[in-house]
Amino acid sequence: MKSSIFKSTIAIAGLAVIVLFIAAKPSETGYKVGDKVTDFSLKNINNKMVSLASLQNNKGAIVIFTCNHCPFSVAYEDRIVALNKKYQSQGYPVVAINPNDEQKVPEDSFRNMIRRAKDKKFTFPYLHDSTQDIAKAFGATRTPHVFLLSRSGNDYTVEYIGAIDNNTDDATAATQKYVETAVDELIAGKKVTTTFSKAIGCTIKWKS
Repeated sequence: MKSSIFKSTIAIAGLAVIVLFIAAKPSETGYKVGDKVTDFSLKNINNKMVSLASLQNNKGAIVIFTCNHCPFSVAYEDRIVALNKKYQSQGYPVVAINPNDEQKVPEDSFRNMIRRAKDKKFTFPYLHDSTQDIAKAFGATRTPHVFLLSRSGNDYTVEYIGAIDNNTDDATAATQKYVETAVDELIAGKKVTTTFSKAIGCTIKWKS
């Protein structure tokens, strides 16, 4: 009898821990392909606020949730710089957003974002999602995590969600360049054929 009560107590305690863990995690719901995006305003590394509405002469945006410390993000930094160099002039600039809790990862603090951007010569906005509200709204879960948007008037629509390509270790060995292919299709006036891929990277470090 005592053994049964003890096992039941342990099971209930375990379930409570699981429930608390799930409750502590942000919702995994977010934008899906075809959804319109609500504009946001976040602080850039130059201390100015950047929103989708503030972008000039653009046809969309390559929104990438990324950070300083994650090895996957670091591996893709040069490719992110290259994406902006290739597509900004064609109307699809990169907008990078760091959503990590700097209390958990001091390397991802705003001050270190400024340093990292300077060291890597970022030519695109690198925004600080200090409340993590924008990452939650988008449904971002990893760094890096890409949301390709197209623009029609003042509306931005999600066209692709996922990874930059299919080879983190070696850009030259990537056989599927998801973002480049999707942007090229939009520029050509076509529909995006591959609208989703699994984002591979570090989990976003959410506030407790």
